[in-house]
Amino acid sequence: MKRRHLLQATSIAIALPSLAWAQDKYPSKPITFICPYSAGGNADQRSRQIGRFLSTALGQPVLVDNKPGAGGNIGTDAVAHAKPDGYVIGMGNFAPLAVNPTMFKKLNFDPAKDLAPVCLIEKGPLVLMVPASSPFKSVKDIIAAAKASPGKLSFASGGLGGSHHLSGEMFKSLAGLSITHIPYKGGAPATTDLMGGQVDMMFEQMYSAAPSIRAGKLRALAITSKTRSPLFPDLPTMAEAGVPGFEVQNWQGLIAPAGTPAALIKLLNETVNKALADPTIKEQMLGQGNEIGGGTPEQFAALIKSEADRWGKLVKSANIKPE
Repeated sequence: MKRRHLLQATSIAIALPSLAWAQDKYPSKPITFICPYSAGGNADQRSRQIGRFLSTALGQPVLVDNKPGAGGNIGTDAVAHAKPDGYVIGMGNFAPLAVNPTMFKKLNFDPAKDLAPVCLIEKGPLVLMVPASSPFKSVKDIIAAAKASPGKLSFASGGLGGSHHLSGEMFKSLAGLSITHIPYKGGAPATTDLMGGQVDMMFEQMYSAAPSIRAGKLRALAITSKTRSPLFPDLPTMAEAGVPGFEVQNWQGLIAPAGTPAALIKLLNETVNKALADPTIKEQMLGQGNEIGGGTPEQFAALIKSEADRWGKLVKSANIKPE
């Protein structure tokens, strides 16, 4: 009995140093951080910001690799099919994780099977805006006009299946409206036409909408979050403005390929949570009107699932299909 215990203790003592060595070795080379959207946008900026913190904390370069296209599918697919060794991670976003699996007939990845959620980074509300010259002063004004003339009013979006578009479809569904969707190739040209009065309204990201609202170029009518924003405390929520049950948040978080060792997921999760507590990062996120994420991988996975179920139903009911 004593001899068996001695052998077990010896084998454990031998295994522990090798395990510690394996854990200490990561990362021993640069990490690639895939962003599924173009350089310059919010997803890219946040990827680089979090990447810099990870690089400092982990002691290795974290290189952001932009792989835009197909509504975020190309970059997300690259993460899903990377070697699950912790050296390829990525930004997981609202559209490719929660909308595109229903909207696209075929994807080369399954978010539920091929990706490992690491940590929610942020949530960002949108703002319903109209041109400064618009006769609409409230959400109820829009509802009344849309019901009086079905199909006459229009709303812009930065493309099919994004948060701009889905917000408009939710508005139509919950308020029982017929409003024409005008998709653009990006939020910037959509906003330009909104300012010019070529379209009647648009749901835009808070961080992007705020400068135009403050400059008086666009009029904000409501925000899509559950609660009001500290940046615009007088701006009502969509629910307060007359559309009960309305809530849209454009979110993103760190993901890794499925099969990435649990110890590495834990390390990355802990490091991202530390990043989100960093005063500089917090200040920038809150200054853009975003909600700071954080939490466990399991909590992020639960959010993705609930959002996929929710938006999948709307995509089907509205018959939304990719261009």
